[in-house]
Amino acid sequence: MTKADLVDKVTDLGDLTRRDGEIIVETLFEGVVSALKADDKVEIRGFGSFRTRQRNSRIGRNPKTGERVDVPAKRVPFFKPSKELRDLVNTTKAATDAIDPHHPPAM
Repeated sequence: MTKADLVDKVTDLGDLTRRDGEIIVETLFEGVVSALKADDKVEIRGFGSFRTRQRNSRIGRNPKTGERVDVPAKRVPFFKPSKELRDLVNTTKAATDAIDPHHPPAM
């Protein structure tokens, strides 16, 4: 799925123009990016959380020449899915068909 596909899904939800959908999706992404830049955590219940992790400096190798290269320390974005999202992704079609949506199984 691409950003354009997300815009289309948002636009299809109601009486929104494509430009409105683009603004909504861009605002969401900009909010996540600005929070991560400020070293904040973004948590979306039922979906997951975004945060940054620190990577230490290390010595790497140039794969073409084999030459040693110093790789500096840096922060990298990290996404941790919620248990609900992991469970939804890992359910099989047969298991989903067997579950009554009005009476979910006990946890």
